[in-house]
Amino acid sequence: MNTRIIVLLSLFSLSACKPPSSAQLQYETVSVSRGHLRAIVTASGTLGAIVSVDVGCQVSGRIMKLNADFNSVVKRGDLIAELDTAIYAAKVKAAEGELASAHASVTLKRQNLQRKRSLLPLRAATELDVEQAVAELTQAEAMVTIQEAALDQAKTDLGFCRITAPVDGVVVSRKVDVGQTVVAAMSTPVLFTLAQDIKKMRITATVSEADISRVKNGQPVDFTVDAFPDDVFTGQVVQVRIAPTTTENVVTYETLIDVENPEQRLFPGMTADVAILTSERHDVLKVPNTALRFTPPESSQMTGNIKVKLQRKQQILYVLEGKTDLPKLRAVLVTTGITDNSETEILEGLEPLARVVTASFGGNQEEQLGPPPMM
Repeated sequence: MNTRIIVLLSLFSLSACKPPSSAQLQYETVSVSRGHLRAIVTASGTLGAIVSVDVGCQVSGRIMKLNADFNSVVKRGDLIAELDTAIYAAKVKAAEGELASAHASVTLKRQNLQRKRSLLPLRAATELDVEQAVAELTQAEAMVTIQEAALDQAKTDLGFCRITAPVDGVVVSRKVDVGQTVVAAMSTPVLFTLAQDIKKMRITATVSEADISRVKNGQPVDFTVDAFPDDVFTGQVVQVRIAPTTTENVVTYETLIDVENPEQRLFPGMTADVAILTSERHDVLKVPNTALRFTPPESSQMTGNIKVKLQRKQQILYVLEGKTDLPKLRAVLVTTGITDNSETEILEGLEPLARVVTASFGGNQEEQLGPPPMM
């Protein structure tokens, strides 16, 4: 009795461990087709003016008047702000007085020299007296030069109380208000930021180190902004900067993209989702990337096996063959080209209309995915 139970349990255990029949497996396939592929590199960046100028003041003082505000259009040389001039005007007057005093001193020293020289023949003055008078005149003339420089500086500081626009542009930032005191000590305080021309803008995008080798100057760019989610804008890569930026062990490189903005719909500071077109192919064989990631279950019936070390750009695809009730798979070694992250170009190893497997189901087998396609 015990022996019979043991035999039955053994048979049951063997039956449970028996792999399901391959006929129970079913496969999802797609036919290899020809079409158009665009390889892109995605990144994000920030819009800004090509030329942005911070306008500051070189002297300290209280803001008396502001002639520009946010979005003001200004021309080069336009008066955009004024500081209190009382202190600097007083310094100019003081410098003028000091200069007048220096000129008077020169006149006095020159007359003294002439007097010493006239007394020299009469032995009422010595050569030493004459030499001393010459030295005093030279010092007085030097003081005139110093006071002239002081007056020029005082006038210049007074002129700095009038802040003018250094370029034609639009005010994108105003950082002061009337009555506020600015202090030009260790650094120049910024009053305004001018965007020289927002009809031509620039995106500063960050591209990962894995993709940067495919980005070149002149490549076309499509991008979107959150403000206009249904619109696609265009631009062009103008510079790939070789200076790396490392953030949390992620290395990126700045890529500059010039953008036309004739209607001024795009504003500085907007976030742009960028797609850089790195390569484009027409009328090429292509397969879904799911076919390149597919690995058949162990119970699949195979008509061939490939045992080679895959080289760069090589992948293994599985083609469905045989009857519907008894499907078989054939491994095919292919050479891949560009990818748009959804489909991949097939350069060699596959014929048009071949049925490549993208997934399997049934037979208590879960779909198995291999490595992603190699670029």
